[in-house]
Amino acid sequence: PPDSALHVNKGIDAPETVNPNFVRKSRVLQTVEYYTNGILLGDRTILSQAFTIIESTKPEHQNLAQQIIADCLPHSGKSFRVGITGVPGAGKSTFIETLGMFLIETFGKKIAVLAIDPSGSTSGGSILGDKTRMEKLGTHANAFIRPTPSGGTLGGTARKTAEGIILCEAAGFETIFVETVGVGQSEIAVKSMTDFFLMLQIAGAGDELQGIKRGITEAADAIAINKADGNNITAAARTRMEFENALHLFPRRTHSPEPKVFTLSAYTGVGISDLWNFIQHFESEIKVNGFFEQNRHNQAVSRMHDTLIEALKNRFYQNISLKNKISELENDVKNSKLSPYEAAQMLLNYEL
Repeated sequence: PPDSALHVNKGIDAPETVNPNFVRKSRVLQTVEYYTNGILLGDRTILSQAFTIIESTKPEHQNLAQQIIADCLPHSGKSFRVGITGVPGAGKSTFIETLGMFLIETFGKKIAVLAIDPSGSTSGGSILGDKTRMEKLGTHANAFIRPTPSGGTLGGTARKTAEGIILCEAAGFETIFVETVGVGQSEIAVKSMTDFFLMLQIAGAGDELQGIKRGITEAADAIAINKADGNNITAAARTRMEFENALHLFPRRTHSPEPKVFTLSAYTGVGISDLWNFIQHFESEIKVNGFFEQNRHNQAVSRMHDTLIEALKNRFYQNISLKNKISELENDVKNSKLSPYEAAQMLLNYEL
């Protein structure tokens, strides 16, 4: 009824276009030299354009992307890469902005932030809101923030992020933060492309013991209990102790300093400098003992294999002669005529 609070008034008709002759033009691709030279000069606009090309699935864009990456590769490798993970709500974006501004204002560093943003499993949409949550860092001349939609394909996103790191390093960014969505296997993917892996936690969220998962916690080079301010200081200290006790259960490291647990507040900035001092100490140690270079080489080889697996999977499913066979076997599996394993084996044995 019209007098109901739930009544919705009829909206106005959509207005006609202001310019009926307007035709949206697609961006014209430039030469490889245009993008490479702009990146080497630190032009953030051209760097953003190059990221768009890398993220595109169009064949012509992918060919251009690989040429840009090849030209930028000799100028890369000079940054220190920090991976950051944490449960949703741990304050990752606020933490990155606080630490990033600290590094810019204290040391004059150039900061790049590559944030893997979760895409909806149903709609495929992505909010890409990290830039709006980092207002100061997002507008600073010494910072570059680029959210990348995960698109539901972790392997593809990891490759694009790794390629983005190369571009950022060629553009002169000295510290690169890679923020994960904080769920699933994204943490392991980010660990495989960074030099230092930080796990961000919060106290009082019922996640203290659940967060002590061997795979992720053992991979962490440091754990930071965020939001240690106000009435939460005591709870944060208690959570810190729980994680410190848990770390004693893991094997001792031989290639890098033992992981430490910190309490900090991204809101007030308390504890940020202590954490960064440890990160600097960590960087110095692994560069002296040779693990930094060895790890980078191992990561490059792993990226090659990951890229190969991703390419083979895409080529398999895009094969025209296989599409009908896949559809046929899918129906057989749905109708219980074949087991999933039999169907998969038949596809592997199918003669192309």
